Amino acid sequence: MTSDSPRAQLIHIETDRRLGHEWDEWDGKPLPGNGDFSAPPGVFLRYAGLTLALVAAGAAALIFVLAPRLAAVAAVLPSGLWLALAVATALAWLWFAVLLLSFYGKVLPLPEGWLERGPYLRLMSLTSHVARAFGKRDWVEHAAIDVYNTLAERRRRRVGKGELLVLIPRCLSKQALDGVLAIAGRYEVPVFVATRGQLARRVIRERRPRAVVAVACERDMMTGLRDVAGKLPVLGLTMRLPNGPCRDAMLDLETMERWVQSLVGAGA
Repeated sequence: MTSDSPRAQLIHIETDRRLGHEWDEWDGKPLPGNGDFSAPPGVFLRYAGLTLALVAAGAAALIFVLAPRLAAVAAVLPSGLWLALAVATALAWLWFAVLLLSFYGKVLPLPEGWLERGPYLRLMSLTSHVARAFGKRDWVEHAAIDVYNTLAERRRRRVGKGELLVLIPRCLSKQALDGVLAIAGRYEVPVFVATRGQLARRVIRERRPRAVVAVACERDMMTGLRDVAGKLPVLGLTMRLPNGPCRDAMLDLETMERWVQSLVGAGA
C-alpha cells in the first residue's frame, strides 16, 4: 500500500457489552491450532442434526413424564401434545432438508427470513450450546458462520457506498487494521471500531445501513449475528487468534475485499 492510497475514516464507538467477554474463562495458554478454528461446513451440519434430535427427544421425554398428570386434567391432552410434537419434528426436519439443499444444491427455495436470517440463527445458537458440551464450540461456530455467509452471499445483494458499514473489533493487528482501512478507502465505506457492545448496535441504529460487513472472533460473531442479522443483512468474517483472544488478530483480507466489492460495486 503506497503512502497516498486512500484510507477509510476510522470511528470508535462505545456501547454496553464488552467485546471479548466470551473469552473470560481463557487460561492464557496458546489456543488450539494457533487460534485458527477453521472447520468444514459438515461439522456444523452434523452437530445441527444432533441438536434437532436432542430437542425432539427432550420434548418427548417431557411429554412422557407429564402425560399422567395432563390426562387427569383432560384425556385428550397427551395425545394432542404427541401429535403436535410429531408435526413440529417433521417440519423441523423438512426445513433442515431444505437447508442442506440450499447449501449443497446452490438453490435458495426459501426467502432469507425463512432461512439464514430466520430459523437458521436460532439453530446456530442451540447447536453452539450442544457443541460446547463436546468441547467443539469454536470449530462448530466457525463452520456455522461459513454456512451462513455462503447462503447470504448467494442473495447477491447490492447497496450504495453510503449504505454499507464495516465493523471491526479493537483487537486487530496493525497489519490487519491497515489492510481493512485500505479496502474501505478504495470503496469509500466507513469503518467503525466496536470497543464495546453488541456488534455496534448503537451505530447501526443511528446510521441505518442496508448491509454490514462485520469482523469478530467466532464467539462474538455468533452473538452479533443473533443481535443484528435478523434485522438487516450481515456478512461475518471470523479472525485467526495467533496470540490468544483480543490481541493481534488476523483476518482474510481477500475475502473482505470480495464482500465489499460485491456489495457496493467496483472500487475507485
